[in-house]
Amino acid sequence: MIETAFHSVTSDLEELAALGLLFGCVAYLTKREAMLAALRRARPEIVTNLALWLTNAAVVVPLLAVPILTGTSLIPRADALVAFWAGLPGWVAVIAAILLIDLAAYWRHRVEHVRLLWPVHAVHHADEAMNWLSVRRKHPLGEAFSMVCDNLVVIALGLPFWAIAGALVLRAWWGYFIHADVPWTLGPLGKVLISPAAHRLHHIRDETLMGANFGNTVVLWDWLFGTWLDPRPYANCDTGIAEGTRDFLGELARPFEARYWRKPEAPAVEQPAA
Repeated sequence: MIETAFHSVTSDLEELAALGLLFGCVAYLTKREAMLAALRRARPEIVTNLALWLTNAAVVVPLLAVPILTGTSLIPRADALVAFWAGLPGWVAVIAAILLIDLAAYWRHRVEHVRLLWPVHAVHHADEAMNWLSVRRKHPLGEAFSMVCDNLVVIALGLPFWAIAGALVLRAWWGYFIHADVPWTLGPLGKVLISPAAHRLHHIRDETLMGANFGNTVVLWDWLFGTWLDPRPYANCDTGIAEGTRDFLGELARPFEARYWRKPEAPAVEQPAA
């Protein structure tokens, strides 16, 4: 367990270095002289996001990743399904894995917006200075929930583990991209893939508009299930939640606050005049 946790953290730190270089270049090219001011504004939330990222890498991922990706005895896999995917070209299996994981993630994401699970998912929406690290702003309970929900379907359907792993890497890197602080809609490509502008709209500080664009990679499921919203009128919208952003310990405590679990008060009914 300790060795697995060490490997997970080390791998994430290597990934962090590569991503930091990549998105540092993006920030310089898109912001120029405003880059340092944007970095200062986002610094407290970047610290929180990094702390949550490393906590999940050290605790949640080692607890779940190995059983999920190697525990064939824990998740039944029909031999016929395994053979079916093995007989198809590799690229078909990877695309299928991306689409199916994204479908599972779409519905998991929608469920996270219901009142029961919102206190956990609110941690992810609390960033007021969106940046590529916002994708890692997840409460450990939210990280565990997404790992389980997003992966069980493709494993049970018998897709090759290498295709699942490849799909997860591609989706993860796309997740960093769509959380970046850029107003890009991707033009015609944005009608196929979730763009940074489309996902920023999902993080908008408006609880009504927040219920749109749940996809991570493709827009297909939002189109099919009626939750797609054109992001162009909302470029560079303000993000965050009414409760505000917190530091690392505050975000860990957020889901357990009593106010999230109180029954909403019924609106006052105006009495007719006598």
